[in-house]
Amino acid sequence: MGSKVPFVKFNNGHQFPIIGLGTWKEEAGLFPQDKDGKTLYSDVDYVDTWKALEECVKEGLTRSIGLSNFNSQQIDRILAVAEIKPVVECHPYLNQKKLKEFCESKGILLTAYSPLGSPDRPWAKPGDPQLMDDPKLKNLSEKYQKTIAQILIRYQVQRGIIVIPKSVTKSRIESNFDVFDFELSAEDMSYIDGFDCNGRVLHLDWLKDHKHFPFNIEF
Repeated sequence: MGSKVPFVKFNNGHQFPIIGLGTWKEEAGLFPQDKDGKTLYSDVDYVDTWKALEECVKEGLTRSIGLSNFNSQQIDRILAVAEIKPVVECHPYLNQKKLKEFCESKGILLTAYSPLGSPDRPWAKPGDPQLMDDPKLKNLSEKYQKTIAQILIRYQVQRGIIVIPKSVTKSRIESNFDVFDFELSAEDMSYIDGFDCNGRVLHLDWLKDHKHFPFNIEF
């Protein structure tokens, strides 16, 4: 990884590059279902899961642990018992401004999951907006002579948010890191902020009846 990529420091002292590699592999049975195809939920409280993960850190089985798809109330439940502070989908259509401010007030770093709007998501509906096809971003791409993906990544970097774009193409992975030779103007940062439309693409709809479903409140 090039030395020009800045690092941020976690609460546990470990450092992480502000741009990382987004990876995901779903194992069979990760979301078990009953005979009618309904998702079967665990009755384990996520607070107990967090405590178990803290033990993994203490035993040297992992270096860092964090949260994903938690709202502010759920984060507060973790913080009430946590010995280790935790370190979310985030892109211009869902810029998570209030959640970012909440996390910063708690000393928590935010990571932008799906920073490119998950353009290859198989569950997308025909009428869903596609962030990578937004003409406003195409104009910015031409202005800065950078790809739309680079504009989106640079936007998060300037917000101080860790970015983990996913790609399996070597040239695109290299391009995703090539965002440190330009800077978006303050005016263009504010302009992109205005794209927010609560445009969540990772809805987790099949979990809506779970008692801990995270998206029933504003942030």
